[in-house]
Amino acid sequence: MELIRGLHNLKTQSGCVLTIGNFDGVHVGHQEILKKLVLTAKQKGIPSLVISFSVTPESFFGRTKARLSSFRDKHLFLESLGIDKHLLIRFNKAFSEISAESFINETLVNKISVDHCFIGDDFRFGKDRLGDFSMLKAFSSEKGFSVEKINEVSLKGQRISSSAIRKLLSQGDFKSAEICLGRPFAISGRVAHGEKMGRTIGFPTANISIRRKLSPVLGVYSVITKINGTEYIGICNVGKRPTIGGTKVLLEVFIFNFNQEIYGEHVTVIFKQKCRDEVKFNSLDELKSQIKKDVAKSKKYFQSKLFLD
Repeated sequence: MELIRGLHNLKTQSGCVLTIGNFDGVHVGHQEILKKLVLTAKQKGIPSLVISFSVTPESFFGRTKARLSSFRDKHLFLESLGIDKHLLIRFNKAFSEISAESFINETLVNKISVDHCFIGDDFRFGKDRLGDFSMLKAFSSEKGFSVEKINEVSLKGQRISSSAIRKLLSQGDFKSAEICLGRPFAISGRVAHGEKMGRTIGFPTANISIRRKLSPVLGVYSVITKINGTEYIGICNVGKRPTIGGTKVLLEVFIFNFNQEIYGEHVTVIFKQKCRDEVKFNSLDELKSQIKKDVAKSKKYFQSKLFLD
């Protein structure tokens, strides 16, 4: 899949099948749109193109939300579904002031050469969010492209959305979140050097760089860590580490029965169970005592799931 950073880097093309959105998490609702996008593009013999944003409109307008997936993971998910091109647009002041009509004429028609467009039922675009399906439909006949609305995907009567999945994760309902995502919720990143405080209390951790202002999960969890294709069980903490005066949200994993050097490795942490919320303890001894309980709880969980002999 070709990654195109900015409209100015998009080469002239004779047509494409297009969809636009943040696609955070690339959940099963997104996948419905993307599968139809790929199929239609193959039938027409033209590329499939996904437009997403390097700065989301919500973040630009000060409504930052916890991301379900990093840009790297989102890009890989899109690639796995067979998308041909991923156009990344930086949402900034200039872009936010483009009218819906100008976006259709100048961007979709003149620059991108859209042939067919799939959009979700709640899609809005252009300055003040004035553009919608009806506007695209009205312009399509005159401009020579077609547009198709994809209705929402529901689970037990509830609409599947990134916001709904964030709520499930905050509640520790990883089973329902997995159904909505189409895979287990996970966070990926590279192992970085930390303060190595865990070693001093007998629980050395791998520190994962998550690069998120907000995390959809906070607390202590039973996790599976995938390293170079091999899975290991353990616990992780996502939070600021209040006991030692931390201020930045970090992801730290204690892997059971593990003694390998993995600095710089790209790993995936798969969340299975919430053990507890993050707590500020009065001493490191209290923290150590609680971690022992977290380890015991997680081992019991994995034994029940046949992860341990």
